[in-house]
Amino acid sequence: MGVSKTLSAIIFAVAAVGLMSVGAPARAADDAHKLSVRLDWIPSGYQAPIFLAADKGWFKEAGLDVTIADGNGSATTVQLVGAGQFDIGHAALSNMAFARSKGMPVISIAGIFRKGDTALLVPQDSPIRTPKEGKGKTVVSTPGSLETPFLDPFLAAGGLTRSDVKLIYVDASAKISTYLQGKVDGVFSSTAYTLPLVATRRPARAILFADFGLNLPGFGLFTTESLLKSKGDAVRKFASIVAGSWAYVLKGHEKEAVAAELHQREQARLNPELLLGQLKDSLPFLYTDATRKEPIGIQSEADWKAAIAVMEQAKVVAPGTKAQDYFTNRYIDPKLMTTIADR
Repeated sequence: MGVSKTLSAIIFAVAAVGLMSVGAPARAADDAHKLSVRLDWIPSGYQAPIFLAADKGWFKEAGLDVTIADGNGSATTVQLVGAGQFDIGHAALSNMAFARSKGMPVISIAGIFRKGDTALLVPQDSPIRTPKEGKGKTVVSTPGSLETPFLDPFLAAGGLTRSDVKLIYVDASAKISTYLQGKVDGVFSSTAYTLPLVATRRPARAILFADFGLNLPGFGLFTTESLLKSKGDAVRKFASIVAGSWAYVLKGHEKEAVAAELHQREQARLNPELLLGQLKDSLPFLYTDATRKEPIGIQSEADWKAAIAVMEQAKVVAPGTKAQDYFTNRYIDPKLMTTIADR
């Protein structure tokens, strides 16, 4: 009788260990598919496809547990992701490249704005059409902002130097209000974000850096090399779903995407018309000549090579790096992307 009880106990113990070993991989898999995502800024229209994927449950459907945090600038997002505080960042890939050149192991996994939207924004009735007409004008910038290292080559495209314009430096939070006061001739800013913000009070148009040989990578997704090793499958699914969500939105689902963002950030009391305007103003920046036939997310080596040359000239990246050092297309799954796009 004692032997029987002892044998039963041993069998029970072995079974329990077996159950524990079966359960362990499942928990590990769950952890491997949890992703924390940091945005570049407060909820804006060009982020709507990400919120749409979350609202539709497309991330969960793929086995992902995704949390999305708002941001307060691309540079900060790059720093936080690079430091391991977040898994994936959505930010200006130019900022990511600056950090990569300085030794931070970050890398782009999807290009969204493959044409940069950094610009000098001027009133619609302004005589300024190119950098050349900026001579003697008063324009607003922010120290340490994305455009700062490229002001000299932008002005040089019009035969000007900084001494030929009156630069007023303000904090990033004061850029728009300074422009709206009507006492300056223009402001350096992001086109897709800013144009809808000023449309009702002082409508503007953009003189793009990209149109004067300064095509800097715009918004995209990036992560760290170590995360690609530990959560590569989850990263591939996330990037592919976001790319697919953009393709879905472009099929006439812009308002649906905005509605999803409003739902996901209900407490923020966002303006739907502003979000829709920002989303629509994003469209000219999704493609370059080199990516015209490529799905959103896929990046061009030629584009990156040209961008790196510009960054080297501005001395924000060290010379000698290669385009392949900054990006990878291996984390876009065409099949998954198409599945989402065709919903």
